Amino acid sequence: MLNEEEFVRVHDLKNQGWSIVEIATELGYHPATISKWLRSDGPPQPRRAADDELVMNARWQARIETLLSSYPRLLAISVHHKLAAEGFTGSYPTVVRQVRAVRGPRFRAAAAVSVPLHTDPGEEGQFDFANLDDVAAGWGWTTPLRCFGAISCWSRQRLWWFTTSEDRQHTFEGLVRFFELLGGVPAIARTDRMGALGSSQGRRFALHPPSVAFAAHHGVKIASCRAGDAKRKGKVERPFRQLRETFLPELDADGPPASLAELNARAAVWLDTRVHAIASRATGETPARRAEIERPFLRPLPRTRFDTDYVETRRVHTALPLVAVDGVRYSVPANVLGQLVEIRRSVDAARFEIRWAGQVIAAHTLAAAGVREVWDPAHRHAAENSALGRTGRHLHLVAPPPEPTPAGRLELGDGDYDVAVPDLAERYRLDSGDLR
Repeated sequence: MLNEEEFVRVHDLKNQGWSIVEIATELGYHPATISKWLRSDGPPQPRRAADDELVMNARWQARIETLLSSYPRLLAISVHHKLAAEGFTGSYPTVVRQVRAVRGPRFRAAAAVSVPLHTDPGEEGQFDFANLDDVAAGWGWTTPLRCFGAISCWSRQRLWWFTTSEDRQHTFEGLVRFFELLGGVPAIARTDRMGALGSSQGRRFALHPPSVAFAAHHGVKIASCRAGDAKRKGKVERPFRQLRETFLPELDADGPPASLAELNARAAVWLDTRVHAIASRATGETPARRAEIERPFLRPLPRTRFDTDYVETRRVHTALPLVAVDGVRYSVPANVLGQLVEIRRSVDAARFEIRWAGQVIAAHTLAAAGVREVWDPAHRHAAENSALGRTGRHLHLVAPPPEPTPAGRLELGDGDYDVAVPDLAERYRLDSGDLR
């Protein structure tokens, strides 16, 4: 389309004596086009299509403005998916142009050049936690919210597992789930200097004994980044940006989840459809396809799953069949008074088991705030019967024995009585010769 500058140049060349063919060759237009511009004595006006003929018409422009006003952090890719679900037939670049017209560009030039690190298949996976307490508060949740993120550096297959803590047990559980998703164990699992996994000593980072046991169980090296070198694990950090800028805003727009289970289920579906099935801009292939290629390069999963439960020991009260867990006393059978028992609870589980001598003797649900004691009805009934029965033996009124009849002379009165002569030999089992 001819612009004002080109139109001025056409007149300048014409005034210099150039022919229409020479002007057309110089500017790259057809001679008939140049003649038409000269006859119109001005640049041609752009064609104005009717609103119903436009792909990005007033309806979709208003819809985009509404979405961005309600969810300012919603990305163009999320806007395009929502519009497509509502019947929009335009392309993603069309939506991008309109979003930029409303909100402006998203990124600015970086201060320094960065180069992605190359990793081979099965070489490395990265993991970390994201704090989402602000998101949980916006949903009206009163519990903490964390997202364990892990990614294979070669295939780009990733895991998002939403949970309530980032302690050692939750870290181990997230890693086990990541290894199960990959179908094997990479050679290195890299993260920052997590206090749950080890302790920093200057430039060194020493793993705690449980972390060493976890690494030995899976045959993986747990590596940490140096202080101030967050870019070393940038492959897991960038998906967290997508988590906050794409997944969570879309989740808000569609309706927040009601529970952790629903949140994890929706995240798994979103990753499968929006990440694993889409070609990565870095690799040019889908993570699902590359994960199949990478699987033979991974170390096999261990035969037994690593125990990620919370396990601790407690001593039962010596007089009351109760054991204390997190400041609350829970009942146990009366036959384990004073015994050492094991408390076992799975991560994010509301129930826990109490074991004695390898046997489960009780199971309770974690008590709500303010509760001091939790009794199983069977335990209380047995304890009350035992206590009342033991006390009853001390309270029974014992009847005195009857008075013995005093010894005295047997009076038979007057008269003759026939008394048989006793057979002494029969009574004492004697031979006849012994009676002499």
